[in-house]
Amino acid sequence: MKKIVIPAMAAIIASPALAGHQSTYDKFMEMDPYIALRLGAGYTNLNYSFNNNKESITDEDLHGRVALGLTMCNTARTEIEWSMFTKIKDSAGFGLPDGVNVDVKLQTLLMNVYMDFGDYQIVRPFVGVGAGVAFADVTRSVPGAGSFGHDQTRFSAMGSIGLAFDWKIFAVDMAFRYTYADVNSGLHNFGGDIGLRYMF
Repeated sequence: MKKIVIPAMAAIIASPALAGHQSTYDKFMEMDPYIALRLGAGYTNLNYSFNNNKESITDEDLHGRVALGLTMCNTARTEIEWSMFTKIKDSAGFGLPDGVNVDVKLQTLLMNVYMDFGDYQIVRPFVGVGAGVAFADVTRSVPGAGSFGHDQTRFSAMGSIGLAFDWKIFAVDMAFRYTYADVNSGLHNFGGDIGLRYMF
């Protein structure tokens, strides 16, 4: 009888302690979907080739990003992000007396992956990478000769580093980003943004 009662009592005493324990499998399977909105500003450089010349088209921009993602194990995130940039405008000589005006409208659709570091409860640094496509509308205007515009769908990539302030349901992300788009001879955007994530 003792052989049955003692293990049974031990199991009853230990069960409350085991009830609060989360297994490694449970932690691995912990997933939280989220939606995010990010706003920021940056600097864009487009290497543009025309008339056997290559010039740098540069301008400051504002951008907005909307993302739908999934947090896994409270340390990794993956998301689909849509980004929109204000028009990039600049002019350069290209060997012509009156120069050339170039306008670029840019949007990107990226699949991003982020990794959080440290066991901090609220403030956590993170790094992220992403890849996808860029949708660019490039217009070239030559004084006295008219304008020429064309749409391009090209490869795009992103890298970021930042800090996340996580309050479980809401999180604020502050990040520095580099975005590349394979437009003409290469478009490079350097910017920073602040975003709000809502976990549901």
